[in-house]
Amino acid sequence: MRNNSVLAWSMVVALGGFLFGFDTAVISGAEKSIQQFWHLSVLEHGLTISIALIGTVIGSLLGSKPSDRFGRKNTLYFVAAAYLLSSLGTALADNWYIFLAFRFLGGLGVGASSVTAPIYISEVSPADRRGRLVGLFQFNVVLGILVSYLSNYLISQGGEASWRWMLGVQAFPALIFLVLIRFIPESPRWLILKKGDMDKALRILRVINPLNCEDELIAIQNSKLESDQSANSNNLFSGQFKTPVMLAVLFAFFNQVSGINAIIYYAPRIFEMAGLGAHSSLLSTVGIGIINFIFTLLAINIIDKVGRKLLMVIGSFGLIAALFMVSFTFYQGNFNGFAIPIYMMIFIAFFAFSQGAVIWVFISEIFPNQVRAKGQTLGSSTHWIMAAIIAFSFPYFAEKLGGTITFSFFGTMMVLQLIFVWRLMPETKGKSLEQIEDNIVLMH
Repeated sequence: MRNNSVLAWSMVVALGGFLFGFDTAVISGAEKSIQQFWHLSVLEHGLTISIALIGTVIGSLLGSKPSDRFGRKNTLYFVAAAYLLSSLGTALADNWYIFLAFRFLGGLGVGASSVTAPIYISEVSPADRRGRLVGLFQFNVVLGILVSYLSNYLISQGGEASWRWMLGVQAFPALIFLVLIRFIPESPRWLILKKGDMDKALRILRVINPLNCEDELIAIQNSKLESDQSANSNNLFSGQFKTPVMLAVLFAFFNQVSGINAIIYYAPRIFEMAGLGAHSSLLSTVGIGIINFIFTLLAINIIDKVGRKLLMVIGSFGLIAALFMVSFTFYQGNFNGFAIPIYMMIFIAFFAFSQGAVIWVFISEIFPNQVRAKGQTLGSSTHWIMAAIIAFSFPYFAEKLGGTITFSFFGTMMVLQLIFVWRLMPETKGKSLEQIEDNIVLMH
């Protein structure tokens, strides 16, 4: 009962990750048709592509407010509604401004989803399975990206209006997500901390952890009591939370200065820089998507056995090697065959196995109950702001500095990440959220 119920709740909420990935990637198949349909200038076209990312940053910055005030479950209703309205609105838009508004709304959904979904899953998961269950969110993001590429390919055969179907097809999973949210319970930790509803929380905890539900209730109540006695218990930047704040910001920062979004967004461009033709570049991009999917699946299946820190150590070594091999190949200028695509796929494999699988799990675990939503917002918004900076600046630096210096920079950042993981990152596997809170207080 316990295993099936918690898995079912987590799978429902992880659908938000699927829509997150789908919404982020689907525009790639439609962007040229959209530019032609509305005769957009280069500047207007850039805004059309980036408006969802702007919405994502804002959605992630504001994500903690509805999550704390209205509850995790009600916030997920907003996320599902945003995805549904965005897909229908962009598909049916009869002018460019309406299209922009609905793409922006979809971005808000992505941002809010990246805050609320990992929090919810972490708060309803047993300690021994939390890594795998929160990892479902990232797995679904990767799956959503893959499905959107496949969907775009199949729908692209449908003529001039096919771009509308590419964007509109997302309405089907969004509607399913909206309906299924009704069948999940509210987070028991939110019920205790924000509503004081012990009876309802205990009923949910009894499903999650039937053997120790009373002890867990007491631990959450004690956490609430300690926070109530502290004058700045809800102020994330009061000083008492400086350790989890530092961990979340650095973790999210290193996630993006690995160059992951530069590679995901600009893979065909990078491969063409390395001398491949357009067709080979596209084929290599599909390979990157498949590798990303396989290694994310592998990581979430072992994250609770080997721990978050070991995955990050292994991943950091692999990322350093792959990035410096790419840089060295650009330096040599001898682009024979598929050397750079192979190194890129090695990079994606190690990223998916480490940072990709660990980020949402780790950030959702390290903050105390009373500031978890604000902490997740901080980590998520740092991630998205850095993603925007890297995505916007990569073409300029790749052109001005070349592949050697650009990828050497990413490799150097991963050396710093390895030092951060080795010296500062705590292990969180197998511990309850309240135990993690106590351990991080001891670090402080």
